[in-house]
Amino acid sequence: MSARLLLLCPGQGNQHLHMFDLARSSPAGAELLEQLAPQLPPLDDAHLFANASAQPLIVAATLAMWEALRHEIAPPALIAGYSIGELSAYAVAGAFTPQDAVQLATRRAALMNVCRHSHPDQRLLAISGLVLPQIAQIGATYAFSISIETGDDACIAGGPAPALAALQADLAAAGGRSQVLPVEVASHTHYMAEAVAPFADALQTASFQPQLTPVVAGIDAAKVMEKSRAVSTLSRQLAEPIQWRACMDAFAEAGISAALELGPGGALARMLQARHPHINCRSVADFRSLDGVRRWLERAME
Repeated sequence: MSARLLLLCPGQGNQHLHMFDLARSSPAGAELLEQLAPQLPPLDDAHLFANASAQPLIVAATLAMWEALRHEIAPPALIAGYSIGELSAYAVAGAFTPQDAVQLATRRAALMNVCRHSHPDQRLLAISGLVLPQIAQIGATYAFSISIETGDDACIAGGPAPALAALQADLAAAGGRSQVLPVEVASHTHYMAEAVAPFADALQTASFQPQLTPVVAGIDAAKVMEKSRAVSTLSRQLAEPIQWRACMDAFAEAGISAALELGPGGALARMLQARHPHINCRSVADFRSLDGVRRWLERAME
């Protein structure tokens, strides 16, 4: 079987002040970032983890990296994105222009912030060391629900911030570990329900070009190639859990042999490598130069 490449587009949590630097080392990446600059908030400490800023900045960083690499690497067999990264994935697949993707990311963040204002004091918690049914049972006691399944014994859960201390104590007593995430909204939970319909409207009215590559939907790990399905899954994922564990299994079932995370960060590559060690996984964050990324891909795709 010939080598099959997967591209991974990250969500929030690993953004940083230098996340444009590697893409800017390419004339194509630098040009795209210059074109997107009027749409972007400042890249500084004050805005880096604010929801309204983080989502368009992460999409811009991912798409600039793709622009820097896309003419010199093998075409991907699949593309997938984690949370806001799923929107980036459709732009990488050719469905949205980078400008439209950043505009949609800005709209998505604004709609989610409205939900946050309607239901203040919501947070996300990374939990590991317990099987998912046990996490769900303990979390339900404190009105927390699983928002992203990342492993058989690991997930992200969202719920009310005032219950965090008690929930973390109960998780620790049961043998689990937890960490509060630097994300302002309880994404992929019922807290975001009011954002689903208006974001679907925004997606429906956006220009959607024929995709070049299937995108794996986060909510059910199915391959998507048409607008109606993309609108449905991209909007529903705001308030429905992301089945990232199932997505990773779908990558393996599709015969993926190499995976490159476009950054920022490398969490998706690490998760996939841990779950399916036979897939050769790296992130652009692992490299000091674009040449290093290209050389690794050449070896990985042999």
